[in-house]
Amino acid sequence: MPPTCAQAILPDMKAGGLNALLARIDSAEYGLCRRFNLGASYSSVRRVLVAASRAGDGIAWYVLIIALPFLYGRAALRPAIVMALTGIAGVVLYRALKQTFVRERPFITHSAIDCAAAPLDRYSFPSGHTLHAVSFTWQAVAHFGELGWILVPFACLVAASRVVLGLHYVSDVLAGALIGALLAQVGLAFS
Repeated sequence: MPPTCAQAILPDMKAGGLNALLARIDSAEYGLCRRFNLGASYSSVRRVLVAASRAGDGIAWYVLIIALPFLYGRAALRPAIVMALTGIAGVVLYRALKQTFVRERPFITHSAIDCAAAPLDRYSFPSGHTLHAVSFTWQAVAHFGELGWILVPFACLVAASRVVLGLHYVSDVLAGALIGALLAQVGLAFS
């Protein structure tokens, strides 16, 4: 079960050698994160972004991968399998990076940033939600362009939700997007 916002701030003893550098980066990004996080104070914005974030936990992508062969037949089998494999690679990669960088989430480091949704785990770098949103969207749209009208805006909502809800720094989202794009390119080479 994902930790609540309160559980995520319990002390952690896994401090790495990058802490000083990350602290400087966190401070530099604080103002921008705070401005985005103010959007969560509007209940309609918060509801939409919490819904996008929760769908981006995985359910939307599982449904997409399973639905592709039903929508497009045999032509979608290989892309769906490759997407599933890149999804697994993405989970392994982002978890390893989170355990290496041990970057605390913005709402943990900065008390003025509100936690508007419970995080799935403790650390913020990189954004796994954004990584998968970009990777799956890129691959699906490369094969089935007509899905772009729904997947691209949804992926943008997922990425935006991570900062607005106080769960990630902008650099976490950008890094997640970059890693997701790289994984998508690798996946496209095999599909």
